[in-house]
Amino acid sequence: MQAIHDVPARQAAVAMQVQSPGRRGFMRILLGGGLFASAASFFYPLARYLVPPAAVDLGGDTVSAAKVGDLKPNSAKIFKFGSHPGLLIMSSTGEYRALSATCTHLGCTVQYRNDTKQIWCACHNGTYDLAGRNVSGPPPRPLELFEVHVKGDDIFVSRKREG
Repeated sequence: MQAIHDVPARQAAVAMQVQSPGRRGFMRILLGGGLFASAASFFYPLARYLVPPAAVDLGGDTVSAAKVGDLKPNSAKIFKFGSHPGLLIMSSTGEYRALSATCTHLGCTVQYRNDTKQIWCACHNGTYDLAGRNVSGPPPRPLELFEVHVKGDDIFVSRKREG
């Protein structure tokens, strides 16, 4: 007779055991999701750092970048080439050069450093020479070079023609 009265107590104990794994399962999912989110927040920027973006189309063929008196020797100016920035440099000898101002690593805007006479990307300390070749740092490709034409008081920059 005693065994018959213990059945409800056993059912209550089994019900408590069923609820406990449910709570534990919820906590495991919660903690696992947090660990997954932490890992993803670490590995996504790492993957973006290691895999450079595809080469961008700068749009437009020819733009007016500056006026003749705008630049002093050993200085530079950023201008719009389509929807992206370009960099017009006047060397210390008075020669004009124009390049894409978009770093080939992660697309940051580069700048001319007159103290080192190099083009520098502040994002990851990448450097290019005045011919656009990557000298140091993570940039995987050189900068795109443009042609410079001086017509009257205007300095025009255009894409280099292939062929």
